[in-house]
Amino acid sequence: MASTTPFKPALLVVDMQEDFCPPNGSLAVDGGRDLASSINHLLSLPFALKVATRDWHPASHASFASNHPGPDNEPFKHKTALTNPANPSETKQSILWPAHCVQDSAGAQIIPELHADAFDVVVDKGMHAGVEMYSAFNDIFGNEAGPGCGASVDLTGLLREKGVNCVYVCGLTGDVCVFENAMGARRMGFEVVFLRDLVRSVDEGQEEECVRKMEGVGIVVGSEKGAEVKRVEGMA
Repeated sequence: MASTTPFKPALLVVDMQEDFCPPNGSLAVDGGRDLASSINHLLSLPFALKVATRDWHPASHASFASNHPGPDNEPFKHKTALTNPANPSETKQSILWPAHCVQDSAGAQIIPELHADAFDVVVDKGMHAGVEMYSAFNDIFGNEAGPGCGASVDLTGLLREKGVNCVYVCGLTGDVCVFENAMGARRMGFEVVFLRDLVRSVDEGQEEECVRKMEGVGIVVGSEKGAEVKRVEGMA
C-alpha cells in the first residue's frame, strides 16, 4: 500500500565553503565551485527547508596537522587519537587535515556564487576543538549533534519540527562530509537522496565505496535531472 504521508523534502547543502574550493582553498576540491549554478537551481525549488552546513572550527582544532608536533603530523597521511567526550574510555584514530574553515576566517565563508540568502538556516559544525565532526547530525563517535555538542543547531530536531521526511544532500565533499550527512540523516529515520552529480570528492575511488554503503542502507542515489528532483519541481 502506498504511503499516505505527504512528501515533505528538505535540501541539505554541505560545506560549500571557500576552503573547499579552488583557487585558494586550503582543502580545495577540483570542480567544487562549479557546483554553484546547479545548487542555485535546487535552492529555487519548493523544499520545505533549505539548510547549509559549514565546517566552523576553532583554530585549536585537533584535526589540524599544524596543531601536532612533527614528524608524524603530515596532512592526509598521519592520524591522531581523539577521545569521546561522552565516554572518555573510548578513543578513535582520526586523519589529520590542513587547517581549514577556521571560525570567522575568509576560508570558512560560503562561496559568493551560491545564493546564500535562499537558506532558511546555516548549521555550523565541528565547533568542539577535540572532536571530529563531518556530519551535522553526529560526531565521529555517534553522539548526536546540537548546541553544546559540536554544532550550532539541533538539525534532527529542526527537520522533525518542520515535518520533513526526505532529505536531499549535495555539496562537498562526496566521499567525506556529504556522505556522512547522508548516513546521519538516514540513521535519524529520514528518507535520503544523495545527488551524486552535485558532489565533488577528494578521492573518486572512495566515493564509489561510499555509494555502495549508502545504497546498502536504503539511500537513493539520484541526480539533478533525475526523477527525484523532478518530483520536487512538480510541487511548484
